This record gives sequence, structure tokens and C-alpha cells, in this order.
Amino acid sequence: MTGAKEVKSDRLYTRDHEWALSQGDEVLIGISAFAVDQLGDITLVDLSAAAGQHLDAHQSFGTIESVKTLSDLFSPVSGTVLRINQDLLDKPEWVNEDCWDKAWMIAIRPDEPLKSGDDLMDSPAYATHLEQAG
Repeated sequence: MTGAKEVKSDRLYTRDHEWALSQGDEVLIGISAFAVDQLGDITLVDLSAAAGQHLDAHQSFGTIESVKTLSDLFSPVSGTVLRINQDLLDKPEWVNEDCWDKAWMIAIRPDEPLKSGDDLMDSPAYATHLEQAG
């Protein structure tokens, strides 16, 4: 498990603690170490999005359940779902073990190139957001 305040510099973040990592023409989406820390032990990941489906930014693509709560997962960008991480459905504990790489949730072909702005924060802005959150 990683530290709750860990922030990877190669991705962008939402205020709700999802991350977006651009890889060529696709964007991988997952949740940050802070979100994992707040949720506790993950017991279930339900990814309701399907390949070929178009998602709008802020649209729910599934839920994540822990011993503490059930939370919606929201897409940080608009685009077409290319694939979901099928392995994560059977191994939700991966989110606790490696939220940055192994536990990516969905891959999207974004409608527009990924960039920081009103809805997405770069890593220094997200680190500041975490500090302000306490």
C-alpha cells in the first residue's frame, strides 16, 4: 500500500480523487492513494461502463465498495470507453495493493487531448488540494 499523500507526477487528478493517465491515444483512469486511504479495504469494484460506450466528464462509470462505504466512480474526461480492467472485478484488493498501475479501472479514448484546467489538476495542484483537505 502506498502513502495516502502520494501523488504521481505523470497524471492529472480530479477533486474527487480520480486520476487520468494519458498513454498514446487512450487515457487510463483510476483512483488516487488518498481515495484508497479514505475508503479503507476495498471489497468490490463494479465497472458498469462497457467498451464502445461514450461517457461524459463527471459521468459515473461504476462503484467501489469498501468496509467503510460505497462510492461512485466518475470519469474525469469525456470519451469512448475502449476497455475495462476485467481482472479488477475478480481482484478488488488490487486497488489497495497498487492503485497507480495494476488497479487502473477503465481506458477511454478522450474526445479532446488531456490537459490540466478547471476540472483536472496537475500533480502540484492536486498535492495542494490534498494539503488543504487536511
